[in-house]
Amino acid sequence: MERKKDFEALYRKNLELTKKQVREAVNEDLLIIQAISSVGDIDKTANLLSKRLREWFALYNPELEHRVKEHEEFVKLVIAQNEKKADDSMGKSFEKEDFGQILSLAGHINSLYELRQQYFNYLEKILKKYCPSVLAITGPIIGAKLFGHAGSLRKLAVLPSSTIQLLGAEKALFRHLQTRGRAKSPKHGILSQHPVMGKVKFKEHGKAARVLADKISLAARIDYFKGQYAGDKLRKEIEEKFGKWE
Repeated sequence: MERKKDFEALYRKNLELTKKQVREAVNEDLLIIQAISSVGDIDKTANLLSKRLREWFALYNPELEHRVKEHEEFVKLVIAQNEKKADDSMGKSFEKEDFGQILSLAGHINSLYELRQQYFNYLEKILKKYCPSVLAITGPIIGAKLFGHAGSLRKLAVLPSSTIQLLGAEKALFRHLQTRGRAKSPKHGILSQHPVMGKVKFKEHGKAARVLADKISLAARIDYFKGQYAGDKLRKEIEEKFGKWE
């Protein structure tokens, strides 16, 4: 009888300990990773549906579909057009119900873009609080993607800058190693999306990625160990080399 009571007491104690550990395991790192994963899912879905909308709308107004290349802008123009099209358009005139289905799809896609902006704002807010120095260099999306690949701020802080430079290029690196150098070694991964990369010549991409990775590595250590904010200083050092970015 006493053994049964002891077992029940031990069970309750272990259960409470497990609950506590689960609660403590949910931190900013996981929130950031879930949010950026949702952004990725939204991007894939919105891109797929936007292509479908373009094909459908081209039956009605092919000129507008060809003129506007950016998906989000195109969706907004479809909604704003609302059955109005140029008289000289070569597209077919649709019945109200038929065009209504196109508008319905455009409305749902637009909602996805609005949700993406909501997550963007959320990521910016949480990163500003959790790792402001990293945010100043990377922006919300790239910073969150680095978290997703590294696993946490702690892991990002202990990674060498050379590894940070290649985060997101794991497949290309594996291909390079697998082919024993026949496939080119990647120069950068996620950092290829950084605005700085669009400001420099292609042959300078490797250099720019190294500088970015070095500053991000330093910023991550500062943020993780709760050092004094250095985002503006680190960003200025990058801008002095490659120019300012938004």
